[in-house]
Order: sequence, then C-alpha cells, then structure tokens
Amino acid sequence: MSPDIDVLADRAWLCQRKVVHPEAVDPVSAFARHLGAERGLSEHTQRAYAGDVRSLISYERDRGITNLSDVTLSDLRSWLAAQSENGAARSTLARRVASVRAFLRWATRIGVIEADPSLRLVAPKLVKYLPGVLKQDQISAVLDVAAVAADDQDPVHLRDRAMLELLYASGIRVGELVGLDIDDLDFGSNLVRVMGKGAKQRMVPFGLPAATAIQGWLQFGRGQVVTGASGPALFLGRRGGRVDPRQVRTAVHQVLQHVPDAPDIGPHGLRHSAATHLLEGGADLRAVQELLGHASLATTQIYTHVSVERLKQSYQQAHPRA
Repeated sequence: MSPDIDVLADRAWLCQRKVVHPEAVDPVSAFARHLGAERGLSEHTQRAYAGDVRSLISYERDRGITNLSDVTLSDLRSWLAAQSENGAARSTLARRVASVRAFLRWATRIGVIEADPSLRLVAPKLVKYLPGVLKQDQISAVLDVAAVAADDQDPVHLRDRAMLELLYASGIRVGELVGLDIDDLDFGSNLVRVMGKGAKQRMVPFGLPAATAIQGWLQFGRGQVVTGASGPALFLGRRGGRVDPRQVRTAVHQVLQHVPDAPDIGPHGLRHSAATHLLEGGADLRAVQELLGHASLATTQIYTHVSVERLKQSYQQAHPRA
C-alpha cells in the first residue's frame, strides 16, 4: 500500500528516537528537522522549504491525490505551472523546485516511496540581475552621515554607525551581523568570528574605522540600553534586546535618505558594495569568496560583472569615440 501524504513520517528518525505513535508525527516537520540536524540549514531555510512542501501537498490533495507514491513528474510540473500563473517569481520557483526535490529525495532514501518523481524536474533558468551598489564616494557620504549623527552620543545613533561601518568593512550578511556576540570580536587582530549559512564559521577582517565605531558603541552606547536579559549580544535595541534585521534595515534606509542620488539599498546592498569595491581595488576573486562566505565561486563572480558594467559606463561617458 502506498503511503498517505498526511501520515508520511521519517521512519529512520522515528526508529532512532523510539516514537510510539508515528502516525501522529507531522511529516513536513520531520523533514524540517532533517534539514536542520543533518544538513545544518538555518531555521529560516527550514521554514521556507517546509512551506514549499506544504504548498505541493495542498495542491495535490485538491486534485484528489492523497498518496505520495501517486505523485508523478507531470503532477510536479503542473504544480509549478500553477505557481507561475499566480505570479511567483523565477527565483521563488527555483527555490520551490529545490525544496520539493530535497523532500522527495529524503522520502525515497528512508524507504517511504520507491522512486523519486522529481529526478527530471528542472528549475526555471534564473535571470541574473546585477546587485544594486553604492559608489565609493556615496559610501563615504553614508558613513559620514552616520558618524555625524553619532556625535550626540545617543545609543541608537552610536549603534547604527557601528553596524553600518561593520557591514561595509566586512561584507557580512545582516543575519550574521545581528547574531554577533561581544566575544566574536578580536580587536587585537581586527577580526570578527561569523556564523554563516549552513552553520559554517569563518573569520572576517575589518578596518580601523569600523573598530573605532564599534568601540565607541561599546564604551558609550551599549551601557545605556543593556539590561539583565541582554546577554552577550553585540548590538542591542533601545530596550536592551538583541537587535533584529528589521532595525538594521531601518538604520540603513534612514541614513541613505541624507545622501543625494544614492540608491535606496538595504543592508545587503552594503555587502554588494563591499565586494564590488574590493574587486575594483584588485582583490583576488577567491579571497572575496572566502570573505563573503560563498559556497560557490560562481556566486562571487556576479561582482565582476558589476565592475565591468561600471567600466563600460565610464568608457561611454569619457571616451571621445565611445
């Protein structure tokens, strides 16, 4: 008998933990646990993958398919087509293909289904967009605005200056920034220990301006908002809790409003800018890959396209026979 989608469970996971009533286990939740425990994916990725699988299960159930073994390649393609018709972006469809393939591969591996119907499921080809970046003089203006604002010694202004300086200096992700603790910093070597995607740890350098801004925050700002519940978190909100990504995005947008002609980018735009400026300054592509924590060099190579695009723009504007 083929397994019912509603009661599919990770048999290996259940056996290891001696779960008495496997039918009570949510299969998608079991899959999410597998992603975290065995593949080291973040909670955000686990939620995204689980949501994609639930979308597929709901779609198939509405079409009268309740057994996982009855799902075919044609069914999967039909689900994706429906997603596309509802306005899903190519990047969203690509992630959903990855989610469903991972789920069905996992179900096959633990013996729930005999054959994986997603083996020939192809993700839509992504259109590569050049990331929005700031010019070097715009970055200087942004950080100058943050520094002037911090002169009033307001803890939030001191924090925002430190966060912006560190984001640009290190190129770390906003999620990595908010997860930093005080002891992740080594001021002797100007290095910060970062926990990246897939729970991979790396050491990232930062410069003197960032070090000065962070020390200013620690010396004059953090003590104004710290509480007994703050713990070791490096950056705090006004009420003493660990800063969250939304607060970081707000800080970036507010400062950019004071820089004429600067694109309204978010924290990730500072990461893009840092990578682009490193390559423009002659940094080795492999070194930039390691700095950013990219698993694939192909991901880092998009910044070379940004540099070339800027070169072409300068050529068009300056060369008399362009």
